[in-house]
Parts: sequence; C-alpha cells; structure tokens
Amino acid sequence: FLLPSLKLENKTKWKLQKQICKVVLDHFEKQYTTELGDTWTSVRDVLTYPSCWQYAILLNKFSPSAELENTLCAKGYHPAFQGSLPYLPASFKCYIRRIPGRFPAQKHQAGKLKEYYLLNAASLLPVLALEVKDGEDVLDLCAAPGGKSVAVLQCAWPGHFHCNEYDDLRSRWLKQTMESFIPDPLIHLMTISKLDGRQIGDLKPELYDKVLVDAPCSNDRSWLFSSDIQQATLRLIQRKELPSLQFQLLRSAIKALRPGGSLVYSTCTLSKAENSDVINLLLNSCSNVMPVDMGEMAKAVSQEFTFLGGMQQHELLVLPEKEKAWGPMYLAKLKKV
Repeated sequence: FLLPSLKLENKTKWKLQKQICKVVLDHFEKQYTTELGDTWTSVRDVLTYPSCWQYAILLNKFSPSAELENTLCAKGYHPAFQGSLPYLPASFKCYIRRIPGRFPAQKHQAGKLKEYYLLNAASLLPVLALEVKDGEDVLDLCAAPGGKSVAVLQCAWPGHFHCNEYDDLRSRWLKQTMESFIPDPLIHLMTISKLDGRQIGDLKPELYDKVLVDAPCSNDRSWLFSSDIQQATLRLIQRKELPSLQFQLLRSAIKALRPGGSLVYSTCTLSKAENSDVINLLLNSCSNVMPVDMGEMAKAVSQEFTFLGGMQQHELLVLPEKEKAWGPMYLAKLKKV
C-alpha cells in the first residue's frame, strides 16, 4: 500500500507552491510578535514552510498490522510518547520520526477498516490528558473530523461514547471517519449527534465522566495558506467572536460533566484570546471548576514537544520548531467539584 516516492516528492513540491496569504500573515505578525516576542520568529519559519511539517501515524488497534509496524521502523519511525507518562495505555500506539514528510494516506473503503490515522502528534496530547478509562461515559463535544475520537477509542472503551458535531458537512466527515476506523458492533454502541454544543449541558446535565472540548478556533496552520483573500479577511473579522463561542461551549461542557469529572479544552491556535483568556474567564466565573496540574505530563513528553514557558500549571502550548514541527496546540485541564 506504499506509494512510490516520486508521488510523495510531487506532493511536497505542490505544498511548497501553496501561496502564503499575506493578509493572514500580517495579522499574525502583529498579534504574535506582541504575545510571543522573539519566539514567534522561529515558530513562523516552521508554519510558513510546509515541507518541514511532520505527521504522526496513529495505529488502529481494531485493524492491527505487524507488516505496517515493520515498514514504519524500516523508514526510521519510532514509537512516540516513550517517557513515563501519567497515562499511556498499552493499546495506544503512535509512530513519529524527526525527518519531515508524509506517509501515504489510506483511502476510505466501505466495509474495510483503515490501519492508521495521519495527524499532528500534538493533537494526541488532549486525549492523553483526558485519561479515559474503560466504562467511563465520555463526550467529545466538537468531534469532527474525528481524529481525537479515534484516539480516545485506542485508549479505552467508554461505557457510553457521545461524539457531537454541529456543522452538517463536518458531521458527515466525522461519520465517515468512524466507519473507517471502528468496527460495526462498536459503532452501534456510540452516539453521533449534530446538536448545538452550547446547549448540550442543558440537554444532558451531569451525564459524563470526561468531556473533551476541541473547540472551533482560528487554525493558524491552514489559515496561513487561505487561497481566497476575501474568505481570509472574513475569517479574521469573525476571529474576534471565537472566544465568546469557546466560552459558551466550555460552560455547556461543565454542565454536562458529573461532579468529580474532568474536562480538557484544546485549540490549534497560538492566540491568547482563544486559549488562556477563555480558561481564565471560566475559572473566574465558575466556582465549581478547579484547574488540574499538567506538569508531570509536560515533563514526560518534553523530548518530543516544545512548550511555551511561563504558562500556568493547568495549561500547555505546543510550539512548532524545526525537527519538532508539532503544534500549535493549546490544552488546559479542569475538574468539576
């Protein structure tokens, strides 16, 4: 199932030809120079140069392949997350390598499970931070395209797993992802819904042990390559409204969480307004929420990921850098008391 290297080379060349959107870059330049200082320069160099991006390979335990693991090892991949993580189930297998490049993706085939999922390795950190155990009731509030939902199921089998996606197109994408990775009998035990995430807390109060809020955000990586200037300009105007939506989703998620339950909030942006500011607002306005220290996790994965310094104990921000081009990925962990 491996593509010839020529095809991969062509893909890389095509990626280099993708045009950087100047409107977005100028906007980021102003904001992130203020927020990140000199760090922004090195982060910008990685984000604007797709040929140095890396992709992790999350193996699907429902479709195991020894041949695939041998192929990955032969190509210089090694298991990720090798530090002593507070939570790392044996069934969770992910391979990475320092050299850039993308392993060929598998096409969706009806009735056939894919063997692996290609993704940014940093996007697995929110799932590992959630620490899902067998039998727990879990809600993935903004689940599309489904990578984190698939990752949750590599860790454990929840008592009830509810994957929600409000957007119609993205909801179809989520369904297809689940069909590609999860066997039929198990899919039928899941709930896939198209509810407004802001209302789930009122509709399903205190129903879940764990909630993941991978919120809609300004996706720094893809926005930098917006091909449509008008769309990019509109996105930047609408960007100001995102923190309000993110806060409402978090409030809803807290209502849906049982007392004693945990929540992980994540985004794929560097923006302080969508990250720390949203979490601080929630902590200041909800007396039944406590921050959870993630220092141990950060220490365990510090060889694979670069984190922004000076953050609070309950939050991490993964910064892309050369040979560790993962992120941006912000995550914060909270507990309901």
